[in-house]
Amino acid sequence: MTRHQGDNSKKKGTSARQGGAKKPSTSRGNAPLRKTASKFATKPGEQKAPKAPKAPKNPDEIRLNKYIANSGMCSRRDADIYIQSGNVKVNGVAVTEMGYKVKLTDVVQFDGSTITPEKKEYLLLNKPKNFSTVNDENRGDSNVLELVKGATKANLQPVGRMDKTTTGLLLFTNDTDIITKFTSPNQRSSKLYQVTLDKNLKYDDLEKISNGLTIDEFRVYVEEVTYIEDQPKSEIGIKMKTANVKIVRKIFEHLKYNVIKLDRVTFAGLTKKNLPRGNWRFLTEQEVINLKNS
Repeated sequence: MTRHQGDNSKKKGTSARQGGAKKPSTSRGNAPLRKTASKFATKPGEQKAPKAPKAPKNPDEIRLNKYIANSGMCSRRDADIYIQSGNVKVNGVAVTEMGYKVKLTDVVQFDGSTITPEKKEYLLLNKPKNFSTVNDENRGDSNVLELVKGATKANLQPVGRMDKTTTGLLLFTNDTDIITKFTSPNQRSSKLYQVTLDKNLKYDDLEKISNGLTIDEFRVYVEEVTYIEDQPKSEIGIKMKTANVKIVRKIFEHLKYNVIKLDRVTFAGLTKKNLPRGNWRFLTEQEVINLKNS
């Protein structure tokens, strides 16, 4: 046997390159599957231990930071910062505890202002006749809330009172600060009313109203009172800061005039533009800012 002939004793076809027999693979992909007991499986006859029942949630309680976030004041994360800094009070007591829960009946103050657990919303209605702000079932009057029903899930309330014969702008909101602001006797926002009388208003009586009247031992002042241009002298425009329409009626009744129609044309800078009688709309962000600054 020469050096170059190789060893003929070796059988041909044993080389893997030549397609010979292969060794069994031990890779994971070709390994036989082994059935192992799952650590989550239960043994025969063994029962799972019952889970401890979760404490039922109280639907009347809500986390303080969520309460604040729902009010629209800030996010939950920012609310936590305000809580930790002591700027949130519950029933008059500062709360700094994280995760503190409050009841819906609690009075919560955020940075000095009373808030509600819902986003503040503002809605303007051009009120028609035969709807009152007073909910008196005995009288059978329809309530103004029927006109804005379904507009929002928020608990809206009318700002001020308006009898069923008075028409015009009526503001609704769940913002207690706005309600208080525009119903307090010393509020400073202007309202414009158009009054229709049963007869022409004498110029002398116009001057009396302009100079101020004493009604029921109270001095009543108006910002402006005028005849409406190109209308009969029974059509009067009167501008006042009061939101109480009863005072407007009393002014003319004090001078022996009957008020046939009373319509609120403007309210704290808001107008009836593009708002037909009986319709409503939500205020824009800018209108809300103006309302709070008025």
